[in-house]
Amino acid sequence: VTKRKPVEPAPGPLEDYARRFDDLLANRAQRQGFRRYVEGLLMPEERNKTLTALANTEPVAGAQRKEAQSLQWFLTESNWDPEEVNRRRVELMLEDPQTAPTKSGALVIDETGDRKDGKASAHVGIQYLGGIGKTDNGVVSVSSVYADERLYYPLEVEPYTPAHHFEGGKEDPEFRTKPQIALQLVERAIEMELPFRAVVGDILYGEHREFRRALQSRGIPYVLAVKPSYSWYLPTGGGREKVRDAVGEYPWEGEDDPGEWIALEHSFRDGHVETWWALEPTRWPFEAGRQRRLVVATTDPATLPELTTFYLFTNLPAPEPERGAANGDLAPADVAEVTRLYALRSWIEQSYKQVKNSLGWAHYQVRKDLSIRRHWQLVCCAFSFCWWAC
Repeated sequence: VTKRKPVEPAPGPLEDYARRFDDLLANRAQRQGFRRYVEGLLMPEERNKTLTALANTEPVAGAQRKEAQSLQWFLTESNWDPEEVNRRRVELMLEDPQTAPTKSGALVIDETGDRKDGKASAHVGIQYLGGIGKTDNGVVSVSSVYADERLYYPLEVEPYTPAHHFEGGKEDPEFRTKPQIALQLVERAIEMELPFRAVVGDILYGEHREFRRALQSRGIPYVLAVKPSYSWYLPTGGGREKVRDAVGEYPWEGEDDPGEWIALEHSFRDGHVETWWALEPTRWPFEAGRQRRLVVATTDPATLPELTTFYLFTNLPAPEPERGAANGDLAPADVAEVTRLYALRSWIEQSYKQVKNSLGWAHYQVRKDLSIRRHWQLVCCAFSFCWWAC
C-alpha cells in the first residue's frame, strides 16, 4: 500500500477535525484543499469568503495565483463527494456526547435565499429570498437543523430549483416544491436514526396540507405555524372560519381573570425570563379525538401582537385522557411543551446569521450545482467544527 504523503497541518484543533475526513479525500491535493478551505471560512467575519479571500490573495489579480487556483480546482474539478463528507460530519456530531441529539430536541425545517447575479448559475431565478426579505434574482435552499436548549447545527441542505429550469415546468417529474424537499430531509433524518421530539417549521410548511398529511401518515410528530388568517370550511356549509375567529371565542380579562389562557415562563439563552400566555381551543374542529390541535402562544392575549404571537398546529396528543386517544403512538405534549418546541425554531435564525455573516454561505463564485453543494457542505463543516471543538 502506497503511503499517503503528509499535508501541511491545519492550525490547532482544526487539524484533528480535518483528519476525520481524510479517508474520504482521494489524494494529497484534496486533503490540503479541505484544510485550507475550512480554515479560510473560519477567518474573522469582516473578511469575505470568496475563493481569493480564502486563499489570502488579492481579489482580482490574485485569482491566478496557485493558492487560489488550487482551491478552485478542489471546489469544482476534484472528485470528492459532498454527500459523503456531510454524512461523516453528522456522524461526528452524533457520536460526541457533547453534541449528540436527544429525544427532547426539534428537527427544524426552513428555507433561505440569497441574491445572485445573472442567469447561468444552477438553481438561480427570480423568487422570494428570505435572506433579504423580498423577491429578487437568487438561489434558495431548504435545510434541516437539529436544535435543543444546548446547541444547534445543520443536518442537510438541498437547493430549490425554480420551475423554469425544467422542460416541463412545475409538471416536470423532476421538479420539487420546497415542502417536498423538506419531507425528503425529514425522511433522511429518520433513516440516520436521529432522535427528535417533533418536526418544527414555519407557515410555509404549516399551511401546506400535503406536507402535514405526509407527516401524519408516517406517524411523524410535528409543530407547525400557520397564519391567523388560515381557514377551514364550516360543517354547516356557511362559508369558512379563520384561526383568529376560533381564538376570539376565548376571552381575556387580564392576568387576574385569564379565562382559559395559561401563563408560561419563556427562558432565553442569556438567562432572562419572560411571561408568555398560551391557549388551546377545544371546540370544533379541535375537539377531543381529533388528530390536529391548535395552540396559540403570545406575549399579550389582549392585542395578540403580530411579531410575538404564534398560531401552531400539532399532532402531538394532549396529555388529558378526556381529550381522546388520537395519535396515541406519539408521546403526549401539554401546551407548554408545544410552545417550547416551536421556540427552538429561533435557533435556525441564529444559525443563518452565523453561516451567512461569519462563514460566507452565499460568497461562492461558482455556477455548477455540484460546486455550490460542495461550498455549502464545507460551510456546514466549519459551523459544526465550532461545536465539535468546544
